[in-house]
Amino acid sequence: MRLVLRVLGTWLIGLALIFLVVDGTKSLAANALVLTSLGEAWTQLHPPSIEAVSGFFESRFFADLLDAAMQTLLTYPAFAVLGVPGIVIALMGRRPRRERFLRQEQL
Repeated sequence: MRLVLRVLGTWLIGLALIFLVVDGTKSLAANALVLTSLGEAWTQLHPPSIEAVSGFFESRFFADLLDAAMQTLLTYPAFAVLGVPGIVIALMGRRPRRERFLRQEQL
């Protein structure tokens, strides 16, 4: 299970870095800060899937809440939306630390 979490976290962090490099390149070209929102990136990659996800959320019990959450999430920068969960998932997949405490005379 830890391997799956680490691989998934690494992939999300990698995608976030790709979006960060794309935003940095656009910002250098425009001489201004340019951030690509998740909605823009998703629309460029596969527009029908946004409509499919919206249709799926409309059929659920908390449709208004899910739609509001999705619309808010789509306005955030793509690198942040992918990077933050990627870091959290990768940290969840790491091996637990074993702290050893030594007495003064054991040193």
